[in-house]
Amino acid sequence: MQAATAARKPARRWRRWLIAGAALAAYPAFVLIAVYAQFFAAGLPGGRNGPADAYRHTLASAVVAYTASPRIVDWVTRVMEHDGQGNRSRAMDAHNNRIGARIGRDADSWQAMNRTVREAVRTGAIDAQGAQQVTWLPPADWRDRLY
Repeated sequence: MQAATAARKPARRWRRWLIAGAALAAYPAFVLIAVYAQFFAAGLPGGRNGPADAYRHTLASAVVAYTASPRIVDWVTRVMEHDGQGNRSRAMDAHNNRIGARIGRDADSWQAMNRTVREAVRTGAIDAQGAQQVTWLPPADWRDRLY
């Protein structure tokens, strides 16, 4: 009887790890679906380095900060964007991530968060330096493809 119980413990442990892994994978999938559904509908130019790229980064960071924590946005920005050190495109992304994290942190609702992100991008500018203004690179640097 004890041998049967002992044999079930590793199987239970395996299932727990599988469930935990699925839950961890579900969150990034949720963020990607939430962001890209709106990103493609926005129809903005400059999928890379332009307003569309700025919108995608600002929105993704807002979603993560709103649903989880701005700390996650900070960590991802440090890892993925190297906080913009020495690269204009990465600096732009890091800048917009910080704005998105603030928007998500301060949002009262999902709809308010989305409206604030859209407004931040609408009032954004090329090479904006202000901590409150979304930025993107000049049109000569834009790429329509995301890769």
